[in-house]
Amino acid sequence: MVNLTLKEINADNWEECITLSVSELQKDFVADNAYSLLQSKYVVDQYPLAIYDGEDMVGFVMYGIDLESKRMEMSRLMIDQIHQGKGYGRTATQLLLERLTLAYGSIELFTSAEPENERAIGLYESLGFEKTGEIMWGEVVLKRQL
Repeated sequence: MVNLTLKEINADNWEECITLSVSELQKDFVADNAYSLLQSKYVVDQYPLAIYDGEDMVGFVMYGIDLESKRMEMSRLMIDQIHQGKGYGRTATQLLLERLTLAYGSIELFTSAEPENERAIGLYESLGFEKTGEIMWGEVVLKRQL
């Protein structure tokens, strides 16, 4: 039984977070967690969260306001390569959607994915995100109304 939670990255878990990784085939699809954590410290309104199954950290997600577009975005979602295929990405995204709805109410949430990352695009579409027709940073942009 999956017992997924989202927890803040802090002094106790940041090192574990940066050891998580995706497969070599996926490395071009998502920024390294160490880069994302640094970005969250030096770019305003970026909020990194660890994805836990019970006591085990299985992934990472980050959201925040994009400086360029001024839109709320889920800017990162990664599941460690040994934990993929278990539904963690779907459940973590649903937990984030719930968190953002409670915090911000009815807003538009954006995300993006490399055009070749068909699995991620399919996941987002199955969760109610729709392609906007935009390409930003070379990625397909999707949005969902919360």
